[in-house]
Amino acid sequence: MTVAEARRALAAAFREAGLESPELDARLLVGHALGLDHAALAASPGRALTSQEQKAINSLEQRRLAREPVAHLLGTSEFWGLPLQVTSATLVPRPDTETLVEAALAAIDEGGPRTRPLRIADLGTGTGALLLALLSEVPNALGVGIDMSMEALTVARSNAERLGLAPRARFVRGHFGAALAGGFDLVVSNPPYIPSGDIAGLSPEVRFDPRAALDGGPDGLACYRAIAADAKRLLAPTGNLILELGIGQERAVAELVKGGGLSPLPAKSDLAGIPRALRARLPQSGHAG
Repeated sequence: MTVAEARRALAAAFREAGLESPELDARLLVGHALGLDHAALAASPGRALTSQEQKAINSLEQRRLAREPVAHLLGTSEFWGLPLQVTSATLVPRPDTETLVEAALAAIDEGGPRTRPLRIADLGTGTGALLLALLSEVPNALGVGIDMSMEALTVARSNAERLGLAPRARFVRGHFGAALAGGFDLVVSNPPYIPSGDIAGLSPEVRFDPRAALDGGPDGLACYRAIAADAKRLLAPTGNLILELGIGQERAVAELVKGGGLSPLPAKSDLAGIPRALRARLPQSGHAG
């Protein structure tokens, strides 16, 4: 079997199974099995596969047909242009979450140049995606990522090191903001927000994400309550809180942060038009709450 034949066979199997992007999945998995990037793969369509390479491709095929996410099979996922290690201990970063980075950078830009020293906290950091994306854009910022999972913190530290951001990032075990003192210019979080009863109905790929990174309690709002309770204490006087929202949660989360003493602003929508990133700050003199 040649490289091209393997790609076609994989794409056909994935298409028949109803996977969303069969050709892309096939290209990525064959390339991974052979240790070839996109350009090298495209340049080798007629290359014959060894029996060991065919076994590696077959193994990846079976795992993908079991709906294991491609990011888990590759061990990496791209977020904000950064290659991040992912494992079964971490949520795979979603493109929608880049909306939080955009909202956070807009809030930073309102306050002055990005070169000023800032303190950033990422509550429930997982792979470190949000924190590391922001540190890559804000060159003099220092950041701390919080997570309850020691395995996730190990992944986040590794990502920081590989991206050259480790000198400006530290990672601490804790429950959202409880482990932190105040004075942060920016607090970001993509907390678990799926109602417990809805998790069983999610796509099969989501079964491979750690449940603790998904389960937001009976109404999906438990983690927002914890964050809202600490947010006022955590923020510097001109600081901003940026939270990822699940579908239909904007009003409820806005009420929670308002109850915590902050003034919510209209949420920024993702590319699908869904309100995705809620911004809140301490009440400003001369502004209504």
